[in-house]
Amino acid sequence: MYNLVMKDLKLGINPWFLVFPFFINALMLVPGWIYFILPLYFCWITVPNMLGGFRSQNDLIFTTMMPVTKKDIVKARVTVIGIMELLHLATAMIYGIFTLYLYPNLTYYFFAPHMGFWGLCFVMLAIFNLVLIPMYYKTAYKYGGAMVASITATILFAGIAQWVGIQSPFVSDIFNGSGADNTLLQLSILIAGIVIFVACTIIAYRIAVKRFMKVEIL
Repeated sequence: MYNLVMKDLKLGINPWFLVFPFFINALMLVPGWIYFILPLYFCWITVPNMLGGFRSQNDLIFTTMMPVTKKDIVKARVTVIGIMELLHLATAMIYGIFTLYLYPNLTYYFFAPHMGFWGLCFVMLAIFNLVLIPMYYKTAYKYGGAMVASITATILFAGIAQWVGIQSPFVSDIFNGSGADNTLLQLSILIAGIVIFVACTIIAYRIAVKRFMKVEIL
């Protein structure tokens, strides 16, 4: 499986998308911006281009000619998506730390980039994976419908979460008020988000394997 992962990272993915997070996530330095949009750029730009690239390269046919199982093919691709997601979030979190130090007295209307916010971002990407991966592996070739459904789901989550964060004084206090200084609370939300992300990605992977096993590759 390691070789399949390296194949995707070195040959399948345009190198630009490996450095793209370092550029786009600099928008974290914009004070008081809607930071939820930054993880969505991964869903809007990176993944469609990745899957489109694999399709244009006939990657599926090439990979099935290798001495690997269908299960390993799915596992490697899910691993690559996960690596790209972690790269995107990790760089955004680093920029977020700088933002908090640059604007210590800023009043946030939208979510501030504290640990709890990143927990929500992990949940959003968990939803993205849970919708995208199983739908994509119905064919492992067509990705348009899977992209529309997964992007719609993530936008709905981000929109509802941000709306609740604005409308609910309790939620606003947790993420932007006194709760933002509660390290244990913020860390708990972050860890919960990571656990949900891992669990949903594993579930998506298992569903995808079952579906891909039924796909006849010509």
